[in-house]
Amino acid sequence: MAPAAKIVLLDIEGTVCPISFVKDVLFPYALEALPGTLKAQWDTPQFAQYRDAFPAEHAVNETAFTDHVKDLMRRDVKAPYLKSLQGYLWDTGYQVGQLKAPLFPDVAPKFASWTGDGVRIIIYSSGSVPAQKLLFGHTNGEPANLIPSIADFFDTVNAGPKTEASSYEKIASKHADYPADQWLFLSDNGKEVEAAKQAGMQSFIVDRPGNAELSGEARRQHKVIRTFDEL
Repeated sequence: MAPAAKIVLLDIEGTVCPISFVKDVLFPYALEALPGTLKAQWDTPQFAQYRDAFPAEHAVNETAFTDHVKDLMRRDVKAPYLKSLQGYLWDTGYQVGQLKAPLFPDVAPKFASWTGDGVRIIIYSSGSVPAQKLLFGHTNGEPANLIPSIADFFDTVNAGPKTEASSYEKIASKHADYPADQWLFLSDNGKEVEAAKQAGMQSFIVDRPGNAELSGEARRQHKVIRTFDEL
């Protein structure tokens, strides 16, 4: 544990679970579930909030909607309205047991030890808050539901872009009982780590299996850990 860290702020992809889970499991599942969902729910009040959040030109019919979703996902565009839709599509998969988040083996035990030590755990991901809660509520860890261990959830809608220091300042302001220098942000993304540092937080890069190769510059500028057990 970094000195005096009272709050741990965690990224998800490449930090607590493999990037491949999102790219190779969640994204294909959403695309597979989309046609049937649109056919059954396109004109329903339940689906309207997701449909109407899309730009109007892409919500005129099911075909235009589907084409836009596929384009955004192909380019890995982190549009908030896409993230909300994905969370909705994943919900059924998690509920029926078709989806389960494969946490790295050190994650669930570390959650338990942090909680036992009175360290607050908060999540900050580009995925929507509802999608984050689905993931942490259905894991391969013990216990499978880690939500009771998590104090708060933030995404790019309620906090802002992850590469901007102001986003981390906003998150810290929501839990102002501890100053920024008592926060530790962990992420696989060096730009995010740098932004957190600019906001006054401690921050390390997490170098997990399957993550992009870190540059020499990133390794020189930031502390790099491979598992939470190194804290």
